[in-house]
Amino acid sequence: MNMVRHFLDIHRLDAETLRAILDDAHARKAARKGWPKGRVDADAPAKDRVLAMIFEKNSTRTRFSFDAAIRQLGGDAIIANAADMQLGRGEPVEDTARVLSRMVDAVMIRANDHEDVERFARVSTVPVVNALTDRSHPCQILADLMTIEEHRGPVAGKTLAWVGDGNNVCASFIHAAPKFGFQLNVACPSDYHPDLHDLQRGGNHVHLTSDPREAVAGADVVVTDTWVSMGDQDYEERLAAFEAYGVDAVLMKQAAPDAVFLHCLPAHRGEEVSDAVLDGPQSVVWDEAENRIHAQKAVLAWCFGG
Repeated sequence: MNMVRHFLDIHRLDAETLRAILDDAHARKAARKGWPKGRVDADAPAKDRVLAMIFEKNSTRTRFSFDAAIRQLGGDAIIANAADMQLGRGEPVEDTARVLSRMVDAVMIRANDHEDVERFARVSTVPVVNALTDRSHPCQILADLMTIEEHRGPVAGKTLAWVGDGNNVCASFIHAAPKFGFQLNVACPSDYHPDLHDLQRGGNHVHLTSDPREAVAGADVVVTDTWVSMGDQDYEERLAAFEAYGVDAVLMKQAAPDAVFLHCLPAHRGEEVSDAVLDGPQSVVWDEAENRIHAQKAVLAWCFGG
């Protein structure tokens, strides 16, 4: 019996596998140049397969990109909010996993609690993809790395600067640093630093500081995210803590002259990033958003054994 291929966290997979997934994402995007968005990829690795998409959190990019991804791979999707399912009425995660394993070929979950996704995967007999939890956002990071490589070449050896909250997206960047061979400088207030276990996973590929200028100095890539994530109740406290961590034109000048700017969106303009940066020539956020489709296609193709 073949082992089920789950995609839960970047740190769980070896560097060779991750590199192969990212290379496939590049290849799939290139092969579709000039095609209508609804055309199926030539190899159609998801032909006759159904992806269940479960959402506990609101979503724009994740919902549209995964739906487009499974269609372009030749498959179909069933989309449900957790509140509309028995999950929302207290059915055990494991029971839902056992049932859906008999009805679909893979499950994508955008969840509140990372442990729920792990519990689901432990009993699921079909692949489970983490589309965001409170602890990580691995699909986003593959799209980000894909975007960096499109604009600046191989990410290995590059210096990336993360400015802001040490959140789930930051955690997945930390997981990716040793796997892809880049340096990650993380600047955040001391009360909002990344999880210590994640920092250990990053090893000497990660440098933690409280000074945004130190993190950004000479960096090839500058990345930020919203300071207040869905579910955070301390809005005013966070705004005060992160006041000095906004990415504006002055901070971008500390980076390399050809540095690019990334943000997973949605952006709070005037808070974590200025209009001048988000809409400026160094910003590649719209390519980054589109690349969610191609990166997730590669993830799903890998999950299906392709």
